Amino acid sequence: MTISYNWLCDYLPVKPTPDELSVILTAVGLEVESLERFESVKGSLEGLVVGEVLSVEKHPNADKLRLTKVNIGNGEPLSIVCGAPNVAVGQKVIVAPIGTTIYPSSGEPMTMKKAKIRGEESNGMICAEDEIGLGTGHDGILVLDPSLQAGLTAAELFHPAQDWVFEIGLTPNHMDAMSHIGVARDVCAFLNNQENTQIYHVRRPGISAATKAATALQIGVEVKNNEACPRYCGQTITGVKVGPSPAWMQHRLQAIGVRPINNIVDITNYVLHETGQPLHAFDAAEIKGGKVVIQNLPTGTPFLSLDGKERKLDEGDLMICDGENTPLCIAGVFGGASSGVKDSTSNIFLESAHFSATGIRKTSVRHGLRTDAAVRFEKGVDIGLAPFALERAVALIGELAHGAPASEVADVYPLPSEQASIDVTYQYINKLSGHTYAPEKVKNILCSLGFTIQSETDHGLRVSVPLHKPDITIPADIVEEVMRIDGLDNIPIPEFINMVPSRQSQPDKERVKEKLAEYLAGNGFSEIFTNSITNSQYYKHLDQDTLVKMINSLSADLDTMRPSMLETGLERIAYNLNRRNDDLLFFEFGKTYRKEAVGDYPETEHLSLYLTGQKLPETWMHKAQPVDFYYLKGYVQNILQVLGLQGAEMATATVHGLEPAFEIAVNGKVVAVLGGVNTQKLKEFDIKQAVWYADFHWGTILQQLQTKDTFYEEIAKFPAVRRDLALVLDKQVNFAAVETTARSVKTTLLQHINLFDVFESEKLGAGKKSYAVSFTFQDKQKTLTDQETDALMNKLIKAFETQLQAEIRK
Repeated sequence: MTISYNWLCDYLPVKPTPDELSVILTAVGLEVESLERFESVKGSLEGLVVGEVLSVEKHPNADKLRLTKVNIGNGEPLSIVCGAPNVAVGQKVIVAPIGTTIYPSSGEPMTMKKAKIRGEESNGMICAEDEIGLGTGHDGILVLDPSLQAGLTAAELFHPAQDWVFEIGLTPNHMDAMSHIGVARDVCAFLNNQENTQIYHVRRPGISAATKAATALQIGVEVKNNEACPRYCGQTITGVKVGPSPAWMQHRLQAIGVRPINNIVDITNYVLHETGQPLHAFDAAEIKGGKVVIQNLPTGTPFLSLDGKERKLDEGDLMICDGENTPLCIAGVFGGASSGVKDSTSNIFLESAHFSATGIRKTSVRHGLRTDAAVRFEKGVDIGLAPFALERAVALIGELAHGAPASEVADVYPLPSEQASIDVTYQYINKLSGHTYAPEKVKNILCSLGFTIQSETDHGLRVSVPLHKPDITIPADIVEEVMRIDGLDNIPIPEFINMVPSRQSQPDKERVKEKLAEYLAGNGFSEIFTNSITNSQYYKHLDQDTLVKMINSLSADLDTMRPSMLETGLERIAYNLNRRNDDLLFFEFGKTYRKEAVGDYPETEHLSLYLTGQKLPETWMHKAQPVDFYYLKGYVQNILQVLGLQGAEMATATVHGLEPAFEIAVNGKVVAVLGGVNTQKLKEFDIKQAVWYADFHWGTILQQLQTKDTFYEEIAKFPAVRRDLALVLDKQVNFAAVETTARSVKTTLLQHINLFDVFESEKLGAGKKSYAVSFTFQDKQKTLTDQETDALMNKLIKAFETQLQAEIRK
């Protein structure tokens, strides 16, 4: 939410400084995220003065330059070299003396210095309008009214607007502060509380009575869906002259980031940001049948919106139509291409309505239209504000566009809203807030915010909630209002806190996460956090009934809670590759979601690794080495080792999107899957290089850690013995089978098994290969003898020959 300081001060009875206002706004929960200077003209013309050209002579060394003498009303005339073809004696011009910084309409600022131009001294510059940011003209210098006095400052002449702009981090429950008057209300409440008074009130803009048009132009209003549109106000205005808004209004809109368009549209935007009530102006000539109808149209009805796009309507979209059922506007969201105000418009119908937040939200998301009006209706607009905002806009149109009301105000409000009542006790306020508030302070704060005290006792109050605060529904909301206006900084922090130590379950999953995160970061990985809400189109291969679909999705591309970690990680990889960041090591702790039954949505935690690009860059010492499966497998094994999980077994698996794919099990439980992302999945994300992926089942890992005991023992004093063996095996036998067979030999002396060579040749026989494997033995009680080692090797050889039909190469 963006707020103009000058604009806000119009509604305040006092004028705090911008810094003081920053403190007040943050204190009442409207946190000021930034405070920036706004200038309608960059630099605000500081240092520029009006000068009178006293003489003009030809430059002796340049045909297109002139030597001038300029009086700036202060001391001796300045000698200035000027290249403008239109410079002449007697002109009043804008001069930038030495030391002045000018800010061109395009280009970098420039500070004037004494200079010699083709051998002649120049002590400043006679300026064109684009050179000082006043326009784009550069045909010659800016020539002013000859009656002006030399020495008058350019700022006094042009009055460039200056302002301070607050960027407020508005929380979703503070729709009442989505306007300048709403913010002013909170500031006045704060000041009343600080001084224990009720003298500070919002200065609402005065509205002068509008002169009625000589000829009536009545446009009726019919609301066919009162649930979606509980209140609709409208009025016809004739004799409108569409043109630019006055400078003061344009500057205020520009300060808060709104682009001026024309006086009618600017007035609707101005009143929106002033009061918080969205308005819409229709060209009355486009309203056929003499009335406006608020209704829903059949699904598939075409509608050409203001941005030139044809949209297919849904039956849930509330539309503003004319008497012939032609759609003019998506109610509360976006206007139509034909019904909007044009330069030729002379009569308008002005709408000030209240629409259902739920309906607006669905329509806005459905069509991808997040307009200022839609955002405000979604959060809840004060239903009692519609007539005032309409009256305010009509008055401004009469003042700035010469329009006059040609009809009475149509106000369709069949079921007036009643203010909610809430009971709250002082004991509850003090208990929930942790601070003791005097009853008078509580009443003062609530009255300053617009609450009405219906009844009170020694113990508490019954208050009616103003319509501009639809988020206030329970007693806790009342406590929040009291706390924030009094100041959250006033809540005392106790010197002592009593607490009972809790017994931490083992393992502590956060510490385990931190340990692995430190390991991965230390090995060059970057942690990523991807959106759990993603695109359902990624999961067409899954049973759609198992997907957790969003009821109110933010957009068509964000409509499902992810059932897999792979796709959101690939989105980030594609994003980086498109920006030439090709070598990536990512890890992410995240959750996946699935639907098992209505209301039953299990969440599963994961640790995922994503690798792509080069593991070693190209240098003079070696060629570039891309990441591969074994590089990924090494990190997976290292993670299991860091966790202390031993006895991992790897087997082939079928995993959607991975080819090849493997799973790793510990104690018979699958703890991870890993493999290469297949070509089809890479193509889906427009990725043109190999990506390797591993997914750890975090819940299973934690279960394994719960049943695992950690033992510490001293380093063995006796040496280890290594023996090598060459095994000729069938090609389909993998190394995991060799490991399993070796471990089946019952001995505590076998410490390590390592494959250090693979050899394939026709000389070995058809369908054969050779594994060169090393075995490390160690006895912690004594030194192993050759006879003992040979006996162990013979057992292993026998097991390989029996179980794997292996031949031992001599």
